[in-house]
Amino acid sequence: MTKLKVGVIGVGGIAQDRHIPALLKLKDTVSLVAVQDINTVQMIDVAKRFNIPHAVETPSELFKLVDAVVICTPNKFHADLSIEALNHGVHVLCEKPMAMTTEECDRMIEAANKNCKLLTVAYHYRHTDVAITAKKAIESGVVGKPLVARVQAMRRRKVPGWGVFTNKALQGGGSLIDYGCHLLDLSLWLLGKDMVPHEVLGKTYNQLSKQPNQINDWGTFDHTKFDVDDHVTSYMTFANRASMQFECSWSANIKEDKVHVSLSGEDGGINLFPFEIYEPRFGTIFESKANVEHNEDIAGERQARNFVNACLGIEEIVVKPEEARNVNALIEAIYRSDLDNKSIQL
Repeated sequence: MTKLKVGVIGVGGIAQDRHIPALLKLKDTVSLVAVQDINTVQMIDVAKRFNIPHAVETPSELFKLVDAVVICTPNKFHADLSIEALNHGVHVLCEKPMAMTTEECDRMIEAANKNCKLLTVAYHYRHTDVAITAKKAIESGVVGKPLVARVQAMRRRKVPGWGVFTNKALQGGGSLIDYGCHLLDLSLWLLGKDMVPHEVLGKTYNQLSKQPNQINDWGTFDHTKFDVDDHVTSYMTFANRASMQFECSWSANIKEDKVHVSLSGEDGGINLFPFEIYEPRFGTIFESKANVEHNEDIAGERQARNFVNACLGIEEIVVKPEEARNVNALIEAIYRSDLDNKSIQL
């Protein structure tokens, strides 16, 4: 079998910890041939450490060497780099979120369609055991028609103190666009294609991280320049009258980190963390449990394999660009709702 030649743009933490190791495990189908980063010292170090033959100065040089690329830059550059890659005839796996705006997402999709190339986004939570099991359970009809989703992505005093995570100009936002987007994507995927967002009310906060001498478990940052959200709440409704209660935070004053996704439907309910199914039987609620994990390393490997196999025409891509675009639309609506102090119709 001809191997897919893959490159990586942006060799920071997510590339070194997830994407590069996952790609290197696919030795039968992948040749990891090139990396590119504006930090030349780090780029050369990564190339040597992972035995990647080419460390190039510009994205355009990399595109000439590869069939597919993984883009791991700050969010501001996702759209332009993806479009350039697609116009060079290169398949794209772009880190989440897809882009800074839905308008950028639309241009990315247009470029993928025009060039007949694959475009997907790294929402790897879909590839965890717990997500896959929940999707199968929901599709079996155990929940029935979904009515209410409750979603939380809460970290206890864990603002990322490294990289550009707290730089609004480069990232477009904070806890919502970095962390909450994963749970938004997962929830929309579980709810299914019939769940069309209708109205969004959102509130964002950053007062906690602006306080001097703040407690933070994930490094240090300048609280006087903190201009992104560290806590977000939202209530959204769908065209079929279903609804979602959503909350995410980098910096919550809570006992411990909490990730929660639960769906209540006409015929039952499901909870993901831990995995439980609730079914009304014989005048009571039966509770079924299963030991399925949320292992992000395994999910990253599955994501890489799915991307490569989809590029090779072996399987269908899991995360469609239109789905990732819908996540951006919700993010944009939450931010706009807070800015305008009103609900946003979609």
